[in-house]
Amino acid sequence: MQKRLFEDLIESDTVAHKTNSSKTVPISVAIHAILLVLVIIVPLLTSEELPEPTSAVRAFFVEPAPPPPPPPPPPPPAPKAPNTPKPVVKPTTNEPPKFVAPVEVPEEIAPEEGIDLGVEGGVPGGVEGGVPGGVVGGVVGGLPDAPPPVQAVRVGGQIKEPKKLKDVKPQYPDIAKQARVQGVVILECTISPQGKVTNVTVLRGIPLLDAAAIEAVKQWVYSPTLLNGVPVPVIMTVTVNFKLS
Repeated sequence: MQKRLFEDLIESDTVAHKTNSSKTVPISVAIHAILLVLVIIVPLLTSEELPEPTSAVRAFFVEPAPPPPPPPPPPPPAPKAPNTPKPVVKPTTNEPPKFVAPVEVPEEIAPEEGIDLGVEGGVPGGVEGGVPGGVVGGVVGGLPDAPPPVQAVRVGGQIKEPKKLKDVKPQYPDIAKQARVQGVVILECTISPQGKVTNVTVLRGIPLLDAAAIEAVKQWVYSPTLLNGVPVPVIMTVTVNFKLS
């Protein structure tokens, strides 16, 4: 009987404890939820301004640096120097003074000293029979007029190639024969008004044959070339052929 009573007491206490805890937990959660809502929403609904931060809080913030000062204005332009006209220097000439007519006509004209009036227009120390206005040590009758040099013309157009009057065959060099060298040597020749070859230049040659070709061409003779009836030197191109037999 006592054991049954003890068990009943234990079961009844457990049921009562379970009944009270099942009601307390939902009430506690509801109260915490209401408090949390009040803490979050109430400050948002108030329109009061936030307090200014203290000096200790401002120390953590760095104020932005002030903008740099504007650059100085450019210096004023330097004044231009006045344009002073340059002095005009007149050229000095060694011309003799010009003759100025006298105001009064002289009664007698005296000859100038140092002039020999024996020869009209002559000079002291001149030669008899000389040319008036000549110089001391000249030639009687003056120097003959030298003909102007005639420039060589190139064959072509109205200038026809002169006719060859004398032909000399070149001598084949032995070293060229042994080396079996043959070919054509092209030369440029200057022919005098008398028809002789005075200058020879190699335009396209063969080293072993050039000397023999030049030696042969210098012995050639041509007919004179006339230009307006006057013999003139001419420049023409000739070829010398070397061929082994």
